[in-house]
Amino acid sequence: MYVLQALSLSRRPAVAFVIVGLFWGCFAAYVPEVKARLGVNDATFGLLLLCNALGLVSSMFLAPRFDLILGARGMQISSVLFAASFLLPGFAPNALTFGISMVIVGAASGMTDVLMNARVSELEELHKRPLMNANHAIFSVGYAVSAVASGFAREAQIAPAMAFSYVALTIFLLSAFLYMPVRDSTKDVASVLGYPFWPIVLCGLIVLVAFMTEATVETWSALHIERTLGGHAAEGAMGPAMLGITMAVGRFSGQAVSQMFSDTKVIILATLVAATGAVFAALAPTPFWAYVGFGILGIGVSVIGPLGLALVGKSVPNHLRTEAISRVAVIGFSGFFLAPTLMGMVSEFHGLRVAFLCASALSLMVIPLILLLRRL
Repeated sequence: MYVLQALSLSRRPAVAFVIVGLFWGCFAAYVPEVKARLGVNDATFGLLLLCNALGLVSSMFLAPRFDLILGARGMQISSVLFAASFLLPGFAPNALTFGISMVIVGAASGMTDVLMNARVSELEELHKRPLMNANHAIFSVGYAVSAVASGFAREAQIAPAMAFSYVALTIFLLSAFLYMPVRDSTKDVASVLGYPFWPIVLCGLIVLVAFMTEATVETWSALHIERTLGGHAAEGAMGPAMLGITMAVGRFSGQAVSQMFSDTKVIILATLVAATGAVFAALAPTPFWAYVGFGILGIGVSVIGPLGLALVGKSVPNHLRTEAISRVAVIGFSGFFLAPTLMGMVSEFHGLRVAFLCASALSLMVIPLILLLRRL
């Protein structure tokens, strides 16, 4: 009931979350094929994925200004650009053009991410109830469905360019539902307290660690199953799909749990669960046990990022909300691109098992950060 009410209240930005999930689920499932076509090693491919960060950071910094200019059609326009950008990496013939295309993808993704999270935060303020976990859960549903469908597409020998084109068309059609007026955000009394620097930094670091852990599984789980554990293409695609499914379950559950327990308690428990899951995945002897590990990690890490974004939305004046979320997003969402690069380097020299153990240790850094935020 909590989840259905939350999705009903935030149905328009929820469609944007589905759109982003469809994109990254398909991309994650096709990573082994895209990497093989480019003919690069793990470290180089990780650096190519880092190109995404250039476009992402630029667009996220500019998002508050574009939000003012585009107004009610902001999510629509950014989603259409997102759909068009997805065609580029599928047709990229070499590493250079792939890197350039990922810069453009990052810019479109970053703009969409900031605007949809800002709209949800506004609705949380309007309705005085948590909505972020439910929306991030619907992202995970879109991600999982897209990853599973893309796994079957790979088994059917459908090329990345064709698969990406189908997803782009779907995103374009869904963008018709994203018209949403922006709430008036005139300056309020809280603005006299000064710029909320530390809440933005600490929430950003919490989201960064959570998204780095998540991105490690999204990008490298298929390769771990296929290369380390000897699975075939469909089994490899089930790695990111398992993450998406369990993250959806965790976020739907977190929507109810966040209304009964403090954010600090929920985040600490979720961090311990995520770290345990990463260890399971790292030490897995077969694809089945890797799925178990990815599932446990997904349950845990699922609620940390959304709660970090929700916390900063509650901690700043109304007129600074979009700007604060954009700054947290710049810090946090860069984890999706830093993690693949760093883990690619670790994998190159020590293997993917060690890379997932590093992800476990990384996730535990959330605990001191949330305790410090609570003191502030």
